[in-house]
Amino acid sequence: MPIYVQHEVLGRIPDVFNAEAIWQAPGLALFARRPLLRDLLERSPREHRGRAATRCFSHVTLLLPQEDVDDDYHLTRGNRARELAQTLTALHQKDFGDLLGSDQVRYDVAGVETLAPGQIGVRFGHAVYIPGPDEKILYNVSLSRDSAVWQTVCPIYPNQRLALLDGDGVPAGSWPFGPDGAILIVNDGPDAPPIVQMRPKDSFDCRFDPRGGHYIIRSARAGEGSEGGARLLLKIGRIRPSPADIARTGAGPRLRIDADKGPVAGSGSGSGSGMVAGPGAGTGTDAATHAAHPSPAPHAPVSVWQQRGASAIQADATAVPLSHQPERKASESDATFAPLARQRVSLAAIALPRLSRYRDTGADALELPFDQALTPCAEGAAAISFIVTAADELYACSAAGRQRIVAPARFTPVDARVIALLPAPDAMSDRYCALLCLPQAPGASVAAGARFAFGRNSPALAALRVLDSPRFLKHSGTADGASADRIGLSRKAFSFEAAAQGFHIARLAATQALYHLDDKLAFVASIGDSEADAPYFLPAGHHLVAGHYVLRFDA
Repeated sequence: MPIYVQHEVLGRIPDVFNAEAIWQAPGLALFARRPLLRDLLERSPREHRGRAATRCFSHVTLLLPQEDVDDDYHLTRGNRARELAQTLTALHQKDFGDLLGSDQVRYDVAGVETLAPGQIGVRFGHAVYIPGPDEKILYNVSLSRDSAVWQTVCPIYPNQRLALLDGDGVPAGSWPFGPDGAILIVNDGPDAPPIVQMRPKDSFDCRFDPRGGHYIIRSARAGEGSEGGARLLLKIGRIRPSPADIARTGAGPRLRIDADKGPVAGSGSGSGSGMVAGPGAGTGTDAATHAAHPSPAPHAPVSVWQQRGASAIQADATAVPLSHQPERKASESDATFAPLARQRVSLAAIALPRLSRYRDTGADALELPFDQALTPCAEGAAAISFIVTAADELYACSAAGRQRIVAPARFTPVDARVIALLPAPDAMSDRYCALLCLPQAPGASVAAGARFAFGRNSPALAALRVLDSPRFLKHSGTADGASADRIGLSRKAFSFEAAAQGFHIARLAATQALYHLDDKLAFVASIGDSEADAPYFLPAGHHLVAGHYVLRFDA
C-alpha cells in the first residue's frame, strides 16, 4: 500500500520557530547530521522516474508543541508562526522550484499537546492538503458509531484530491479499527461523487446506505455477518452545490447545508445526513435544511394537571369490558360461545409533545430510551435515547454523547434496525415537535361489536401506553411521580368501535385533541366534537393521534 501521509518528528530543535534550523542543517558533515525537512522532501518525492524525482510535494503541515504556539499567540499575536510558514515557503520554492510545476507551495503551522519541547512534527504526502486563503469547503466528513451522535472529523476542498482518515486523525473513542485500518476518500471534483475505499481492502466491508445517506463500514475480521464486529458510519455532507445541481434546480444559492453540526445541522451527524454522494446516488437534502416548526403562539392554551385523591380516582375508574374479563370455566355456564372477528390496533409512532405548552406542570424534559431492539426500555439499558426539552429542542443521546437533531432524520444504532423521526404535520405543529416512528410497533387485538374507551383510566389498549410511567418525565415542581401520559392525554380520551372497513371514533373529553392521519402518516383532519350517536369514521389502516400516541387501526 502506498504511503499517503508522511509523518515524521524532528528532534533537538532549539528554536522551533527558526525556519533555517528546520529546513537544513548547516555545514558539510553529511554523515553526522540528522535528516531535516529538506532531506525528508528529497527522499520522498511525489513522482519520480527511476531514481530521479520529477515532482515534489508542495503542501506541508508543521506541528509545534502547543505551549510554544500559545506563547507566540500571547506575546506576538502569532507573528512568529506566520513568519515561519512564509520563510519555509520561500526556501521550498528556491530549492525545489524545478519540481513544482504549477503547484503552489503552502505551509500550515498548528500546535499539539503530544510533542515534547524542541520537537516538531512534519506531515506531507498525497493526502495532505492545505486550502488557499479564499478556498471554501466542498464536503464535510463526519463519523458516528450509532448514527445518533456525529462528529465532524475533516473537510474536503474542491481541489483536494485525497483525504485519509485513520486512528490519528479522529477523536478518541470514535475509531474502532485500530492503527492498521484507514479510510481513503477520493474527490474527482464537484461534478463527481466522492469515492470511499478502505485500506486494507480485504479487512473491511464498506457499503453505502442510500436510505440513511451514509456509508456503513464493518470490520471483516470478526467473521462475515457477525454483529460483534466493529462498525463505523461515515457521512459526506456537501456544502456547496455542484453545477449540475444549479442547472437542475435553478436555485443554487438557496441550497444550504450545515454539515458541520451533523444532524442538527448536520451530519449527520448527527445523526441527519447532508447532501451525500454515494455509488449510483446523486445528492439528498440534509435534515439540517429543514427549519424547525414554529413555536406555539403566546395565547395558546396551557394544559395543567391537578392532584386528585384516591377516592376521586376510584370514582373515575373505567369499567372493564366483557372482552377483558377472565374466562369462566366450562362447568360454570352452559352457554355456547361463537368466535368473534377481531381487529388490531398498534402503536405506530410516538408524538413528541412541545413541553413549552406545559410549563406550569414543572416538566423539564421528556426522555424516551430505546434498547437494542429499538423498543422503549429502562434508562440504564438504552442503546439510544430521544429527549424533548422545555424549550422544545430535540436531542439524540447515546454512549458517544448528546447531539441536537431536527426532523426528518433516521437513526441506526444497531444494524438492520432503523428508527425514523418525521416532522409533525403543520396542523399539529402547535402541539407536537415531531413523530418518532417505531420499527417494531406493539399491537393489541380488539373484539368486533363492542365499544371501547382509550385514556389514562381505560384498561383497553393499556399495553400500548408505553409512556405510562413517571420515569420518562423529568420535572422540577410539585408534579413529582406523575406519569408522562398526564401531558396531553385525558382520563377518557376517545372511544372506538369496529365497523365495516374501519372504526367509529367518538371524542369523550372536550379538551382532548384528536388528529386523523392517513396510512402514510399524512394529516387528514382534526377530529372535533363527535359522539357515539354521530361518530367520526376512521378508515382501516389509518392513524389516530391522541396524547403521545399515534395509533394505527387495522380491520
